[in-house]
Amino acid sequence: MAVSTAASDEDVMSTINITPFTDVLLVLLIIFIILASVTKEPNLPQAHNTDKVKDSQIIVYINDKDQVQIGATQTDIAGAPQVFHELQDQTNHIYTSVIIKADPHSSYGVILQVMDAAKKENLTNFGLANKSCASFTPCK
Repeated sequence: MAVSTAASDEDVMSTINITPFTDVLLVLLIIFIILASVTKEPNLPQAHNTDKVKDSQIIVYINDKDQVQIGATQTDIAGAPQVFHELQDQTNHIYTSVIIKADPHSSYGVILQVMDAAKKENLTNFGLANKSCASFTPCK
């Protein structure tokens, strides 16, 4: 006759039961999904600019073919310093800023060359327009 002993209660379980953990995670996930769909974006305050912004009379347009228009004069990159010099002479050197409206497909190097040509005429403040123009017409 063989004698067998029953497994004792002191045996250690070798696996971890993750079912309760998974249940808690799923409940938290559902709560976050519901809260995300219910919450609204906060109302942002309206910004009021109290400072008067001076418009620059020197606006540079650069299209996607890297053609440059400075003010009303179309030129190539080699003629840009001369055009800036003429504009500064016409305005008695009162302006120190230039607004550059460049097409997103224009070359970065052309923009830098235009900025360098402007710096040679003491135009040291630059503004980059956030809306590009398809042609040399002013953006609306």
